[in-house]
Parts: sequence; structure tokens; C-alpha cells
Amino acid sequence: MDHDSIFRLLGILVIVSPTTLVAILGISSLLNRPLSEQAISRWTFTTVMIGLVSSIAVLALMLYWDTRHVVLELGQWVNIPEQHFHFHSKFVFDRLSIPFIILTQLLCGTVGAFTHRYLHREPGYNRFYVSFAIFTLGMVVSSLAGTIEVLFSGWELVGLSSALLVAFFHERSAPVRNGLRVWSVYRVADAAFLIAAVAMHHMTGAGDFDGLMGQGPWPAGQASLTSAQALSVGLLLLIAVSGKSALIPFSGWLPRAMEGPTPSSAIFYGALSVHLGAYLLLRVSPLLELSTFLSVLVIVLGLSTALFAVAASRVQADVKTALAFASLTQVGIIVAEIGIGFRYLALIHIVGHACLRTLQLLRAPTLLHDYVELENAIGSRLSTGITIWERILPAEVRTKLYGITLQRAFLDSLIDRYVVAPFCNVFQWCDAAENRWTDWLSGGRSRETNHAADPGQVFDDLAG
Repeated sequence: MDHDSIFRLLGILVIVSPTTLVAILGISSLLNRPLSEQAISRWTFTTVMIGLVSSIAVLALMLYWDTRHVVLELGQWVNIPEQHFHFHSKFVFDRLSIPFIILTQLLCGTVGAFTHRYLHREPGYNRFYVSFAIFTLGMVVSSLAGTIEVLFSGWELVGLSSALLVAFFHERSAPVRNGLRVWSVYRVADAAFLIAAVAMHHMTGAGDFDGLMGQGPWPAGQASLTSAQALSVGLLLLIAVSGKSALIPFSGWLPRAMEGPTPSSAIFYGALSVHLGAYLLLRVSPLLELSTFLSVLVIVLGLSTALFAVAASRVQADVKTALAFASLTQVGIIVAEIGIGFRYLALIHIVGHACLRTLQLLRAPTLLHDYVELENAIGSRLSTGITIWERILPAEVRTKLYGITLQRAFLDSLIDRYVVAPFCNVFQWCDAAENRWTDWLSGGRSRETNHAADPGQVFDDLAG
């Protein structure tokens, strides 16, 4: 076999292994014949290990044969020459995708093994692993995507599985309500992403990253867009990144996501899903070189998110939410590094932070127990000491800052008031106009409609 055939075989194994897991767990669930816990665990371990070993083999062969860029084509699905549009399954193994795919397989395997014991005899055991398999497939597709359409497909799978696992304990209202909130924010981000993809097609006639961001392996190449086009597309992609990675002003959904099981919190909002927005920025980083304003905006957004998250993490009452905001702090710094141009540093930061945060979140359920044992061992309470903020800031300023951060900067309230409420008012006005028109046509009496929308109740009503 030649080099191309070996790379093609290994690349197909990387992609087919999570697809097989989704098919096995999904079909058995649809047929109402879920597998046993042992069978689910074995299938998860086997498919993840096949993908991990294949990914490492691709990396080893690329280093041995001094190959920096491998493209895997799996067929062209749509081709409309008159409209300059085509859609084909294209996957790329390069300096950016290979570290991320190995990280994905490694952490998914670790969390899958942990979950086998953590959710033992849980009624939703099979349901968790179905969503987990969809998430793994979405991360693999997103990591290896060679076109913006393929990346969007994986992006959607990750968002769907995230929302389902936030609402995993659906017998309670809070997880369902928070899952709906997460899904709503993701919808805004996905809409911006989709508009950016369509705009790129109209500007360049294709969605291939090597055509959009320049020929050659990442991070080489220059985007084939003008400065104005790069700014317009970059702003849309920045909205998508902000929604997926919980950057300001969408940071309010991150603590809500902690309603899900600890394994999903670890793999989603501590390790992989929360970094997917930063990965998208790295993939389209040549756009930042064409627009200084866009680069500055990325830096400001990243640093402001990091400052907000570091303050919010210090006032949280539970360890999972504190770790979520600590994770957001590092994501903000990573985004700022990408804006400055430190691409390799940002990639290394993602890998290191994902591994560390996964360990911390998986240890979160036993943290309080360890804390009590440590206090019993030393025979006294553990002192937190005087922080630098207590030395610098006056008491009045600290009190006001505490109130703001405790309410998470009122981000959810501001979005409800200035984004959700206007939409609700418009929709209710349209509903009232339709009722008046249909009542007039039918000769009936016009019904009274409340035109004032309460955005805080929208998610509660839908969840109920």
C-alpha cells in the first residue's frame, strides 16, 4: 500500500469509529432494546480506542514521512456549477486538527470509563451514552472538518448533545429549563455561523478552508478575502464563538449547564465543547490578519470575559459552578492569545487546560469530603487568608463588586429585557393581529390578548 492508501484507511477508521457507536446505541434504543451496561461500556471503550490508536498512527506516519497536511475526501454530495456551490465531505489532518482529535479521543475515553461507574444503575444510563456518542461524533467531525459545512454539521451535533445532557434529569424542572436556555443561546450562535458560511460561499464560491484561508498547512496561508469581507464574516463567526464558548454577553448559560451529570459537565464545559469556539477561531485565524479592528475586538472580548469570570468564580456557592467560571477564565485568555497571534501557544493552552479541568470536575463530587478530612487531620479550619482584593479595594467597592458578580453581571436579565422581550412583543402583536383578522372574517368577537411579554417566563412556559 502507498502512503495515500494508508492515510485514507486510518482516516476512515477515525471517522467511522464514533459513527459506529452512534449507530449501535441509537438503533438499539429506537428498537426499544437497549444494551446492558457492560455492553455499552465495552462498545464505547472499543470505538474510542480504535479512533485514538488510528489518530496516533496518523500522527506517527506524518512525522515519519515528513507530511504536514493530509486531506481525506469522502465524496461530493451536492454540485451546482451555475450557482458556484458544492458540498462534499472533506476532512483534514494537520497541525491543528491532529492534537485536537487526539485530545478528544483521550478525554472521551476517560470520561466514558468514569461514567460507567458513576451512573451505575442510573435509569438514564443508556440515554446518557447515546447523547455522549453523538457528542463524540460531533467533536470528531468538527476537529477534522475540511470545509465550513462539515464543521457546521459537527458543531450542530455537539450543541444538540450538550442541550440534551444539561436536561438529563428531566424529572426536575430546573434542568429542563436550563437545557432550554442553553439550546436557545446555541441557536443564536448557530444562526450566525450559518450566515457566515453562506456569506463565504457567495464571496469565494466554495466552503473549503484551504481555499478560504490560503493553501498550505495550518497556520500558513492568507485568506482570499478583502479586509471588509474579513471583518463582516469575522464578526458573524465571533458571535458564533461567543455563544458556543460562553463569552460575554452569553456567559449566563454556563453555570446553568452544571445541572447535568458531572461527567457531561467535565467533558463539555471543562474540556472540549467550551473550547470549540476557540478552535473555530484558530481554524479561521487568517481572517484576523486582514482586519486589525477584528483582532482588537477578539482581544478585548477575551480579556473582558476572563476578568468577569475570575470575579464570578470567587463568589460561587458550589464547586462545579466555580470550576465552570474558572474554565471560562482560561477560555477568555485563550481567545485573547488567538487575537494577539499566538496560535501555537493557544493550542497548547487548550490541550493543557482541558486535561486539568477534566480532572478537577471529575473530582468535584469528592472535593468536600476531602476538604473535611483535611480539616479533621490538622484539627482546625482551613484559612483562606487575605486576598489581594481585600488589600487594594475599599470595603464599599468590594461590596458592590460582590453583588454584581453574585448576580453574574445581570447578563441573563439584560438579554431577557433587551433581546427576548422585543421579540416576544413583536410575536404577540402579530398573534393579536391574526386573531382580530380571523375573528372579523368569522364574525366572532375579538379576543383580548396580553401584549406585554415577560421574557423571564418564556423559558419556564416552554419547559413546562
